[in-house]
Amino acid sequence: MKQDKQRTLDRLSRLEGQVRGVARMVESDRYCMDILAQTAAIRSAILSVERLILENHAEHCVEEAIASADPEEQRAKFDELIGLLQKASR
Repeated sequence: MKQDKQRTLDRLSRLEGQVRGVARMVESDRYCMDILAQTAAIRSAILSVERLILENHAEHCVEEAIASADPEEQRAKFDELIGLLQKASR
């Protein structure tokens, strides 16, 4: 779990640098298509971070709920996942 946390933080740091880079591109009036290429890379990187966090959630939080045999906890984790997927599909 600690390794997952570090991987997530590393990716977020790279994302932060990418966003700063795009801001510099805008400030220096770079070509729009170059800026859009970078924003597409940022979007892809964000999706990668989301997948990593979702995998971690499934491997730890959801797995614990299933192992608990507590129907309320299981339902709560299931509902969380459904809610997240509904938001992602909008």
